Amino acid sequence: MSDRFTTYLKLHKVSLVLAFICLGFYYTFAYHLERTDFVKLLALFAALFFLCFKLVQFEKWNFKFLLVAGVLFRLVFLMAEPNLSQDFYRFIWDGELVQNFMNPYLAVPDTLIEQKDLVIANARELYNGMGELSARHFSNYPPLNQIIFAAAAFLGGKSIMGSVLVMRFFTILADIGIFYFGRKLLRNLNQSPHLIFWYFLNPLVIIELTGNLHFEGVMLFFFIWALYLFSIKKWALAGIPYAMAISIKLVPLLFLPLFLKYLGFKKSVLFYLVVGTVSLVLLLPFYASEFIDNYSQTVGLWFSNFEFNASLYNIIKKIAIGYDQKPWEFIKSYGNVTPYITIITVLLFTFFKVDKNLKTLFAAMLWVLTLYYLMSTTVHPWYVIFLLPLCIFTEFRFPIIWSAAIIFSYYAYSQTDFKENLWLLAVEYISVITFLCYEIFKLYKQKPFFRKN
Repeated sequence: MSDRFTTYLKLHKVSLVLAFICLGFYYTFAYHLERTDFVKLLALFAALFFLCFKLVQFEKWNFKFLLVAGVLFRLVFLMAEPNLSQDFYRFIWDGELVQNFMNPYLAVPDTLIEQKDLVIANARELYNGMGELSARHFSNYPPLNQIIFAAAAFLGGKSIMGSVLVMRFFTILADIGIFYFGRKLLRNLNQSPHLIFWYFLNPLVIIELTGNLHFEGVMLFFFIWALYLFSIKKWALAGIPYAMAISIKLVPLLFLPLFLKYLGFKKSVLFYLVVGTVSLVLLLPFYASEFIDNYSQTVGLWFSNFEFNASLYNIIKKIAIGYDQKPWEFIKSYGNVTPYITIITVLLFTFFKVDKNLKTLFAAMLWVLTLYYLMSTTVHPWYVIFLLPLCIFTEFRFPIIWSAAIIFSYYAYSQTDFKENLWLLAVEYISVITFLCYEIFKLYKQKPFFRKN
């Protein structure tokens, strides 16, 4: 054993022990956890979050160590079937349709499964796995996401686990790409590059993206790439990855108006043209006369039918029910109002808070998305992941607290009827909002965002 290696072990022995413990916990999470076991899930997640904090604290300047550790934590999940989400069955179903030149936006699984000549491999297993809710609705995944699903189905060789493996490689490569561009962007903004590890080593990111195969990470890769191009003044070229981010998940659409003041009128128009053109090119292979109705119908359900881990909505609903409002009627009324409030919020930030500074643009994005989630009826744990890379480019850190506290929403997974515990949700949101208020008060005094300098 060389002296150099011995010295390295001595210098980093505590961090190495912590990393090996993390590997053991992630292995347990991936292969020996049922989502109905909330106590075990909570204990593992809390331990991993604490160990993540200590690893960043001890090794924040040792980029190679933390990068390798983050990749190894993800590779633990390589052969595991997602255990907290069944969405991957629908991903593979849509991918099978696309690779067989069938449009996933034109028919629901409930209808297709009745066809005797259906060409989907493992159709019955995929149909049963995705659940009744997904099976009776049209696909709501944007075009580029569908192309990735098709690649996974094709390369997976008609094997569900093979397709899972391919999708997992996509999510891991995307996170490495976020690390690469995020670190460069932090340097361009004169911020510490080690901040990217609050995303890269975050247990919520590893469990929900690599483990449960949600594609927020792939969307964030294109999004962070686009913002990096903004930081080096290649704003027109940035429209290409930005459009690709929208074609994975629609959330970046929220931020488009914010670029109007940041870029100025002429540049923003060209940027919007690039984004629109690329988006249309990606959409064209899937376009049909029924597409708009089917897609808007499915997306609209998230505003007017579904509720999970809501904050403001739960409070207002309790008050409304006290005045004899019917819950199923109230959610529809609430869902009709929130899009308008969101639009007004975006416009207020566009014209009153965004300037030519990229940090200010990130802060506006962070607040727009935070307010949107606080108003939403549905906030799945993986949604909050988008806030993490946004916050590290600003001076706010409350999304890191949220990424830890959101573990309480998983309690619903342990119930056969998915009934939520409102006391646990209260702990989640009180923790987040308390820290958020503390940061606002502290930063208002030091370097205000909410008033003019």
